[in-house]
Amino acid sequence: MKKLVAAIILVVACARHEQTSQTKSFTLAVIPQGSTHEFWKSIHAGAVKAAHDEAAQGVKVDIIWKGPMREDDREQQVQVVEGFLTQGVNGIVLAPFDKNALVRPVEEAKRAGIPTVVIDSALESNDPISFVASNNYHGGELAAGEMARLLNGKGRVLVLRYQEGVFSTEQREKGFVDKIKTYPQIQVISSNQYAGATRDTAKSAAENLLNRFGNDIDGMFTPNESSTAGTLLALEDSGKAGKIRFIGFDASDIFVQAMRAGKLQGIIVQNPFRMGELGVKTLVDHLGGKPIQKRVDTGVTLITPANLDTPQSQELLHPPLEKYLK
Repeated sequence: MKKLVAAIILVVACARHEQTSQTKSFTLAVIPQGSTHEFWKSIHAGAVKAAHDEAAQGVKVDIIWKGPMREDDREQQVQVVEGFLTQGVNGIVLAPFDKNALVRPVEEAKRAGIPTVVIDSALESNDPISFVASNNYHGGELAAGEMARLLNGKGRVLVLRYQEGVFSTEQREKGFVDKIKTYPQIQVISSNQYAGATRDTAKSAAENLLNRFGNDIDGMFTPNESSTAGTLLALEDSGKAGKIRFIGFDASDIFVQAMRAGKLQGIIVQNPFRMGELGVKTLVDHLGGKPIQKRVDTGVTLITPANLDTPQSQELLHPPLEKYLK
């Protein structure tokens, strides 16, 4: 059976090589970690924009968008990648949920002649041709610096982590913890609890922390959209929203409203639209024989109530989703 699969992959790879050498037409699989969060919708829109831009240059790019429904479904994401190996795609843009679990499928893709660009969260592998993402560690540092400013350099904070094995959020958490330790009068009273994949699991985890530590909490940090949304709900239900300094991660209209209401003091925002756009563009450039960068930094920005309405912040908060996702 393994020999049959290998033979199929070899035939597909040969056909794909002949196609790409004769035409300027590519079929790319774009595989997110999940399908529900606004973050992934922005990446999808950016990928579609890149395809439109390439078409204007005479290069036809078909985007196949497919990912697991839940962000914690390692096995389904592995199956999605493996499924594309025999479908004749020319390349893969992948946001791996697990830095280790997706290594083998990417290695198999390479052997089949299918290059992979990794976006958002790194993979423990040298096989991807490029990594397009934010500097997540620096994002955590930015959050810690703002938290220290809000607390005047003194207080007790906790970190509600996302999930084990996700490189991007692990780096954000590490950046926050490392930076906050440079403020000797700020104590991290909890940093070993996990929010899980959804807003509901995050809300439950945050409620447990609020019940456990009660009035000992001065500040909270959460490293992604779902953990921030769930914690916000827990703070609102407990009556502590606005009393505990709260810094989250990623963009959402709910977070904007919370900042205007004084319930959320800041968010670290990436540029997922740009991430999706550059992920596809990098892959197309590689397939077209152009030089590419091994690492592309798409940036992180601290948005607070003070700079919320600036043009730069509004552009990051409101990417043109409707224009590209019809």
